[in-house]
Amino acid sequence: MSGVVLSLCVLVVFVLLCELSRRILTKLLAPRGLCLSAVYAVELVSTLQLCICNLELRLLGEVGRLQPQFCLSLTYLASVVHGLTFHGALGNPCSTLEHTYRGRLTARSGVLRMVCQFMAASVARTMLQGLWALGLSDLHLRHTLQGFQCISPIHTDTHTSLVLPGPLVTAAAVELAGAFSMQTAFTHTHTMDQRYRVHAIAALTATLTYAGGKMTGAVFNPALALSTQFPCSGHSFLDYCLVYWLAPLLGMMCSVLLFDQMLSGRASPYRPLLANKRK
Repeated sequence: MSGVVLSLCVLVVFVLLCELSRRILTKLLAPRGLCLSAVYAVELVSTLQLCICNLELRLLGEVGRLQPQFCLSLTYLASVVHGLTFHGALGNPCSTLEHTYRGRLTARSGVLRMVCQFMAASVARTMLQGLWALGLSDLHLRHTLQGFQCISPIHTDTHTSLVLPGPLVTAAAVELAGAFSMQTAFTHTHTMDQRYRVHAIAALTATLTYAGGKMTGAVFNPALALSTQFPCSGHSFLDYCLVYWLAPLLGMMCSVLLFDQMLSGRASPYRPLLANKRK
């Protein structure tokens, strides 16, 4: 139990440090006319926070053998914290591409954000491995003695194998469906009050984690997958690219194109009302 408490303390400390870093970087860079640099710095720090929290939560679930209900509660809580502290950061290359497609970001800004996201994902695992190597708890010590080894969660069971042929296809379908669901939620909740929206997204995240976590880890985020899934044994780099990069991208694109097409016919009747509201 002491190992669990220490891991939770690690999560709290990292979130506080990341929040402090975001505030300091914004105050230092914004007044000097470096607003764009501040945006990229916030993106990097926020993605770092996301990856570190997920790596530590995964350690608690796999090595700590915690009850699934407790892990899902932590997943929900972590999602709420991320939503309240990201300060406009996206933390997901799929979301970045969606914003670029809609014209909210320029192509250059989108590429730079994705570079920051993948850089943070690479740094996060290295940072945590250094922390785990200190052996501050039994969980950390055990994981260090195992060489930070992790096994890919990609597998199939008797139910899914009857529908989809093979674990890779099943895993790709799970990641695609999860990314589709997340993007659909993002699209249809963007007008909600942020105080309620973060809880709605967090609840969906926990639900999808419960539904697909045993088959893929329920990542739905290419940058996060680079940090949490790609180092695991069991499958090749190309397999992971298919499941954790291509499938979520297709899921996001399907959601965006589908609902854009569905709503395009309804857009014109509402334009005058929106115009009147702007006035």
